[in-house]
Amino acid sequence: MKVGIIGSGMIVHDLFRFIEEIKEYEFYAIAGTPRSMDQLNELSNQHHIRYVYTDYKELLKNEEVNTVYIATPNHLHYQMCKDALLMGKNIICEKPFTSNGKELKELAEIAKDKQLIMLEAISNQYNRNFLSIKEHMNELGKIKIVQCNYSQYSSRYNAFKQGTILPAFDYQKSGGALMDLNIYNIHFVVGLFGKPKHVAYLANIENKIDTSGILTMDYGDFKCVCIGAKDCSSPVTTNIQGDEGCIHLDVPLNVCSAYTLYKNDRSKQEFSYTKGKHRMYDEFVAFAKIIKENDIQTSNKMLVHSQMVMDVVDQAKASANLVFAADCGEENK
Repeated sequence: MKVGIIGSGMIVHDLFRFIEEIKEYEFYAIAGTPRSMDQLNELSNQHHIRYVYTDYKELLKNEEVNTVYIATPNHLHYQMCKDALLMGKNIICEKPFTSNGKELKELAEIAKDKQLIMLEAISNQYNRNFLSIKEHMNELGKIKIVQCNYSQYSSRYNAFKQGTILPAFDYQKSGGALMDLNIYNIHFVVGLFGKPKHVAYLANIENKIDTSGILTMDYGDFKCVCIGAKDCSSPVTTNIQGDEGCIHLDVPLNVCSAYTLYKNDRSKQEFSYTKGKHRMYDEFVAFAKIIKENDIQTSNKMLVHSQMVMDVVDQAKASANLVFAADCGEENK
């Protein structure tokens, strides 16, 4: 497939740490802003990308590009995805897919109408360890408690406290702890258990953005708490607790590199199937297969998952009175 990249930030540089191992990808074009021209040229030269643009809409006009990878700040995802779909491009978009569920629903309808593939780049849903966890869930008995904590102090929080607001802490750009870190926890839990019955979010809000917060999801028979923090730190941990055992991870859920299964008889088993591969490797292998085979059915299945996640996000935001500019149609003002 011939891929056009929109964006030139850290995640794009991270992509090129492994993507050339997956031969299906041919990176044909890259687009960014005029101020990122040096980075664009560097990426182009290093990875033999033929075309460089400073307007993503010009990239979308390139008829040789059939798939677009969108790796830009959160608030830009919706419009860029929409423009790409309308130009007939398949899409791989970094998480979070959109700023709210309404935006994603509209995009999914366009993709369905045009019979295009649209995929959210959310690593844990394709990770081999995550898929293995699914297989071991029946060994835990009746699930009682699920707890996920992804807390990582952000260096950008120092600037935020001094009044410099960068995208990670900007409500106008759909930033904050929920969308940056807790989103991985939500994807993980929804990927295992589906949509919860009730959602609440207790957020620490500064200057209209959540710098940390505690999300609760009630599944009826069991309860879940997801913690995400950018203003403080703690050991990263996840536990899925049943009345016959527990699955434990002590790595972030965007990495999901290993896990341990504990049983009530005090036995334990350790699992790791990724074998040193980059955290994004499995998802991009899966994306290549889905796009190559034009697997609309799997694409639609994953869109249903992404929509459930965005519904949880919407409920969480409403619970905390957290409003992004995009929610008011003001993201471009």
